[in-house]
Amino acid sequence: MSTRREAVIVDVVRTPVGRGKPGGALSGVHPVDLAAGALASILERNGLDSALVDDVLIGCVSQVGEQAMNIGRQAALAAGFDERVPATTIDRQCGSSQQAVHFAAQAIAAGDASIIVVGGVESMSRVPLGSSLGGVSPMSPRLRARYPEGLVNQGVSAELIAQRWGFDRAVLDAFSARSHQRAAQAWADGRFADTVIAVEEAPDATSDETIRATTTADGLAGLPVSFRTDALAERFPELEWRVTPGNSSPLTDGASAALIMSAERAAELGLRPRARIHAMSVVGDDPLMMLTGPIPATRAVLERAGLSIDDLDAYEVNEAFASVPLAWAAELGADEAKLNPWGGAIALGHALGSSGTRLLGTLLAYLEHTGGRYGLQTMCEGGGMANALIIERL
Repeated sequence: MSTRREAVIVDVVRTPVGRGKPGGALSGVHPVDLAAGALASILERNGLDSALVDDVLIGCVSQVGEQAMNIGRQAALAAGFDERVPATTIDRQCGSSQQAVHFAAQAIAAGDASIIVVGGVESMSRVPLGSSLGGVSPMSPRLRARYPEGLVNQGVSAELIAQRWGFDRAVLDAFSARSHQRAAQAWADGRFADTVIAVEEAPDATSDETIRATTTADGLAGLPVSFRTDALAERFPELEWRVTPGNSSPLTDGASAALIMSAERAAELGLRPRARIHAMSVVGDDPLMMLTGPIPATRAVLERAGLSIDDLDAYEVNEAFASVPLAWAAELGADEAKLNPWGGAIALGHALGSSGTRLLGTLLAYLEHTGGRYGLQTMCEGGGMANALIIERL
């Protein structure tokens, strides 16, 4: 009978993020090369021979065009990895690279691997959101039979959440302004210095282009709503329509990577683990509300870990829209001082496939800076799903 092995996190890196539109700081970089830079940095920073890596797992949502044909494999080859190292690409929507971390930890715990490099990439400037649909609907006849009124886009789901939990426009905008202020302060204090790497093809990209340090709730109040149409207003007459570009995450370019190993292998190679994977969960949830999954995912992972929300020192809850972490905090009774303390995706961007390992790097750096022990990250995902992960700083 095999013994379950401990999976540890040795390192996490990410690129700065760029605006995900033409002219953004990273829009001139091919997404394969963007991901390759993060993968190569993991090897270089840790003096690791790529031939020792058992697998490379990369998250990417829009797997079409320049992000097609298994971008994980293309990026590993572009990063100079030994040709014998396999790689694959994962799509669990916004949680794709967080799912890569989960798969890596599971393979290591099972004894099927001892070193896995994970990460994610999304170039939303070069492969626009929705490109993978190719102009057709994913609603098949059987799916329409189950949901005859149809499902909705994530912005409408964010509106439904704001309505159900009673978050008015002022609350959403105040949360969003705080995200920018926290992120700007974290950059000013050098909190990301050990995580953010240079991009060889874009040397002028030295910080997160999506942060607006002067953002205020009053300034956001003047922005128009993003998702209201006459047809949707007729379908959802209760909605007040309060989700805007200012209280949503922006289109973003970026890549990230992490080195996950067995504790034994790390010791053999003389590498210092920074944290251990303590517990994981993944859940499905209502695909109409869609973005509420982090609530049951967090409850599941806390139960699995034998912890309460008060035992956690920080939580990174992806800010796809302001209503998502606000609803999560309300349901879990979470301390908002611990919620995305260095800002979230509203300020730091949401390069879809990259966001899971980006959150991991921020969470780990925060625990190390503050001396905290346990941290949680959770991510709402298209189709009504969520991953949750608890790490323990070592």
